[in-house]
Amino acid sequence: MKIHRDLNSFHAHNPVLTVGTFDGVHLGHRKIIDRMNELAARIGGESVIFTFDPHPRKVIAPEETNLRLLTTQNEKIELFEQSGIDHLIIYPFTPEFAQLSYGEFVEQILIGQIHTKYLVVGYDHKFGKNRQGDFEFLKNSAGRLGFQIEKLDVLLMNESNVSSTKIREAIQHGNFEVANAFLGYPFTLHGSVVEGQKLGRKIQFPTANIDTSDPDKIVPGYGVYAVKVKVRDQIYLGMLNIGSRPTVNNNADHRSIEVNIFNFDLDIYAEFIEISFFRKLREEQKFSSIDELKNQLAKDKIATLNFFNTIENISGK
Repeated sequence: MKIHRDLNSFHAHNPVLTVGTFDGVHLGHRKIIDRMNELAARIGGESVIFTFDPHPRKVIAPEETNLRLLTTQNEKIELFEQSGIDHLIIYPFTPEFAQLSYGEFVEQILIGQIHTKYLVVGYDHKFGKNRQGDFEFLKNSAGRLGFQIEKLDVLLMNESNVSSTKIREAIQHGNFEVANAFLGYPFTLHGSVVEGQKLGRKIQFPTANIDTSDPDKIVPGYGVYAVKVKVRDQIYLGMLNIGSRPTVNNNADHRSIEVNIFNFDLDIYAEFIEISFFRKLREEQKFSSIDELKNQLAKDKIATLNFFNTIENISGK
């Protein structure tokens, strides 16, 4: 996959293209990507994803502070790489670009510079200034500008349409059975291990405190979670608490993230780790004593181990 951050030297043979923000690169997005790859193979072309940096809302509505993303740019690049596309265009989304009408975007960029032969869009595609670029507009443009267009139907799972919005809602409520099913992979946070209060060490449940790599990355709601942790290319089981301790950090909504990694005693301060979420065990709660907290943490660890044993037994059958 070739990555382009401008169009100065871009060239693709018979480009089959889709355009969007693709937050999460979830199963609905991959339905579009798979279709693009299929069409590119059929017409002897190359598949192209046109996306943006920064996220359009950061430019169009800079006063908003509630943007929460499923994937960072680096995570999206990795997921696109896995999807088998030929080209990824990460176009600078500037105030000037935001003023382009959708007609100007199609004529000047998609056709004038990229020479798109086939455009594939999702069922809810609306784009450009004032979101005027819908499928009907594109159909009218296709004949006039000499490209073909195809719209894909919504992807349904358990009679519910797969969307980034629904995945964000599931993550906020700790419903990772739904979130991970819609994503097609476990929801993941990446971040650096930072100094904490070291209370966990005193009660035999040491935790790594995490500062996420992107302040716009969504952080699940308060509670305790069964997770897997990737440290130095090794995978460990663990349990993680997301709390409201008012510490200064870079995490979305300033939530504290502390993970107890099982069977692990290495010093990993300042190291970058990856955390994958699988189940919410319980809500965050206050305890009247240290002993009560220790007893609950012991129960949480057993619940985590039982959960992973169960899913491994199911997958092994």
